Amino acid sequence: MGEPVLVTGCAGFIGYHMALRLLAQGRRVVGLDNLSPYYDGGLKRARLARLIEQPAFAFAPLDLLDGDGLDRLFREHAFGPVIHLAAQAGVRSSLDDPRAYVDANLTGFANLLEVCRRYGCRHLLFASSSSVYGANTRVPFRASDNSDHPVNLYAASKKANEGMAHSYAHLFGLPMTGMRFFTVYGPWGRPDMAMSLFAEAITSGRPLRLFEGGRLQRDYTFIEDVTEAISRLINLPPVGDPGWSGDAPDPAASEAPWRILNIGSGRPVKIRALVALLEEALGRKAQAVDAPMQNGDMRVTYADIEPLAALTGFRPATPLKEGVARFADWYLGLRAMA
Repeated sequence: MGEPVLVTGCAGFIGYHMALRLLAQGRRVVGLDNLSPYYDGGLKRARLARLIEQPAFAFAPLDLLDGDGLDRLFREHAFGPVIHLAAQAGVRSSLDDPRAYVDANLTGFANLLEVCRRYGCRHLLFASSSSVYGANTRVPFRASDNSDHPVNLYAASKKANEGMAHSYAHLFGLPMTGMRFFTVYGPWGRPDMAMSLFAEAITSGRPLRLFEGGRLQRDYTFIEDVTEAISRLINLPPVGDPGWSGDAPDPAASEAPWRILNIGSGRPVKIRALVALLEEALGRKAQAVDAPMQNGDMRVTYADIEPLAALTGFRPATPLKEGVARFADWYLGLRAMA
């Protein structure tokens, strides 16, 4: 079965699906998670229960702030690739609880970088976010664009992760790939994300707030497209670009074994169009009400995915209507069991 893969945040949305995909490919997986109470612990425990059923899966109940625990974990397992998906997520909460983002996303990531340095890591793939583009208005967003103006602390923490990773790639030759995810959705999704919030409001007959009248646009990316992209990237560690120039630096590349890639659909959709698809899939009309744009939000996210396609031969392609229908089937089944 080869070397084990470490997946941090394995009880989270993307981490759960990534661990399942690796297991289906015949890999051994060690999943790390602290089961933080940021959202419904029952959903996390349900995801984890499905993973623990797999004989090639081992669970490490560990917080990334526990440096000694991480050291023991890396001594016990000779990890090859490490897929880092654990984080304090969410834009809204970063306005109210900034310390949680500093602890989990900065200190926790620094601890992970250190054990990867000490014990070796064939390839560290880490989650960044489309939110790093912040105040940028030129679309599609290109990883080679400057992205030094995040508009919330969550985005700033993810941008900092990219810089921290580059320093370790430069100093120690650790291969690093930063993955800027664009609005990932699908079955088992987080309850604080728009897809779940909208579905809950529609099925409960409660008012559904549409910021800026639903004119904001998002690059919705189906979860299976995300895990396919990561699966292809695992065995493609960066080696550094000998043509990279400090006179005209490309922000997405380096002489060091480090790179940044967008993982999105490349097809932005207005939120009100998403609501219409959810209404169709759920068989209920939304009680939509207009609301002003929220502080720290972005008007549009739109991924340039050409570098991902050129490197892996893969383009996320799940139609939004199909993805929403699959999410709705899962969501309605969950409600029926409640």
